[in-house]
Amino acid sequence: MARIFRFGDNVDTDQLAPGQYMRAGIETIAAHCLESVRPDFASSVRQGDIVVAGRNFGAGSSREQAAEALKHLGVAAVIAESFAGIFYRNAINLGLPAIVGSKIEAVEDGAECELDLETSALTVEDEEIALEPIPDNLKVLLKDGGLVPHLKKRFAEAQS
Repeated sequence: MARIFRFGDNVDTDQLAPGQYMRAGIETIAAHCLESVRPDFASSVRQGDIVVAGRNFGAGSSREQAAEALKHLGVAAVIAESFAGIFYRNAINLGLPAIVGSKIEAVEDGAECELDLETSALTVEDEEIALEPIPDNLKVLLKDGGLVPHLKKRFAEAQS
C-alpha cells in the first residue's frame, strides 16, 4: 500500500529541484528534492508513494527536473488542487501522473492509500475520493511511460 506525502500550496520547482544542484545528475537533484520544506522527503519516500498538495504545485521555472526528481524517487503520482501548467505537462511527458483533486483537503500526511488511474479515484482508509478524470489521450501517454516512449511505440507501429 502507498503512503501519502502531504504538502501545502505553492510548492515550486526550486523546492523540487534546487538550483544549486542543477549541474549534477538526476540522482543528486532527487536526493535534495523538497529538502527545503521537508528535509527527510527524499530518504523517506518509497516506490509507489503519492504526493498530495494544495494549489499551484510546480510553479516557477520550466525545469523538467522538478517532475523527473519525483519520478526518480519512485513517486507514483502527484495529486494537487491545481498545477502550474508547465510542471503539469512536464510530468505527463515524463510519465508521472499529475492529477487534479478538488476534494483532497482532508487527506492527511502518512495515510495509507491506493490510487486507481483508470477511474481517477484515490482510496484513503476505506474512503474513496473522486479526482478529475485523466483525459484518454494522456492516459495512453502515461501507460506508455511518457511522451518519448509513446512516440517510439507509435513510430514502430507505423513502420510495421
